[in-house]
Amino acid sequence: MEQYVIKGGHPLVGEVEIGGAKNAALAILAAAIMTDETVRIDNLPDVNDVNVMLDAIAGIGGMVHRIDRHTVQINGKKIHDISIEYDYIKKIRASYYLLGALLGKYRHAEVALPGGCNIGSRPIDQHLKGFRALGADVDIEHGKIIAEADRLRGKHIYFDVVTVGATINVMMAATMAEGLTIMENVAKEPHVVDVANFLNSMGANIRGAGTDVIKIRGVQRLHSTEYSVIPDQIEAGTFMFAAAATRGDVTVLNVIPKHLEATVAKLVEIGCEVEEFDDAVRVVSKGGLKSTHVKTLPYPGFPTDMQPQIGVTLALCSGTSTITESIFENRFKYLDELARMGANIKIEGNSATIEGVRRFSATRVSAPDLRAGAALCIAGLATDGITIVDDILYIQRGYERFEEKLRGIGGIIEKVSTEREIQKFKLKVS
Repeated sequence: MEQYVIKGGHPLVGEVEIGGAKNAALAILAAAIMTDETVRIDNLPDVNDVNVMLDAIAGIGGMVHRIDRHTVQINGKKIHDISIEYDYIKKIRASYYLLGALLGKYRHAEVALPGGCNIGSRPIDQHLKGFRALGADVDIEHGKIIAEADRLRGKHIYFDVVTVGATINVMMAATMAEGLTIMENVAKEPHVVDVANFLNSMGANIRGAGTDVIKIRGVQRLHSTEYSVIPDQIEAGTFMFAAAATRGDVTVLNVIPKHLEATVAKLVEIGCEVEEFDDAVRVVSKGGLKSTHVKTLPYPGFPTDMQPQIGVTLALCSGTSTITESIFENRFKYLDELARMGANIKIEGNSATIEGVRRFSATRVSAPDLRAGAALCIAGLATDGITIVDDILYIQRGYERFEEKLRGIGGIIEKVSTEREIQKFKLKVS
């Protein structure tokens, strides 16, 4: 079992390059099988989730050619299986995007019920509602979602709640349905827009992505394309809050500043200096940070995937902060670990009240999920001692070369797998 061992107390300073957006990449890879021609995708993050998705595509007969760690060619012409097994789904929830892709192309898909990070209930009822509206028969049997249709027809669909997964999944299926599909109350996240742009580059006719209403005129076939995934706003935000918590000065490169507006607004509120460039953002934290209030909301609100990172930072700000988590009910698990490091936190339902402390104390903690794991590493970097973070497999699911990038801006962190290696690290840094 691998761990991160961290020697904190050093401001993070320098430049860090942000990779492709994991959440966009996973959906785009699924959509790539909807044509029988070869698709080339670059700026892929080399993370576990992406690699599992590629394995799932190869497992059903898709041609997957990895040109380099960030570029892949996919051809779905020889897909011979429309069933995605639980082995893939239990590793990454986003494998369910193959449901919309396969249903759209083949009118039949079977996908195991999804797994993923245990951050709360993420029902798929809106996915199924959308597929049924397009004319598919959808059943759940033996732990699988089975969707099939003789024909898919465009429909007016109003989602009961704003959901990224259902927006993308139903959009993929509707891309090859007959006639016009109008989807209302849809998610507006940057990766929804990126998937729509990717499908359009293959010949789809999708308009309105990024607004409340998406209109899709179905096409009979899609064609080859070359496409580059957008930068990862969550990876960027993670390093921006790492700069804030460690009183550092970090410039994140290869970003779209527009996607980071909610993150930037909170950093400015707590007292950081933020400078924006065309494709970079610099965060300077000189200490003396002050409290604020945060509520997670669908884009363009403050993202739930940034909640643990700002939570760690607020625990070091003077005054009383509150966090209201409106998306996932289990997203506060990291706060128990943070309390073991000396944070002063009270949780009531979906709200947390945080009394700022001057510093954390180093100890051994466990990552309960992907973003929480990254946040606990930030906490370790902000202590004066040595922190050990267990269960880092979660972190590796969504961050490429995380420890290397942190070392590149002055973080003292290593990946280890034995107690002997931990002791060796302690001796080296003492």
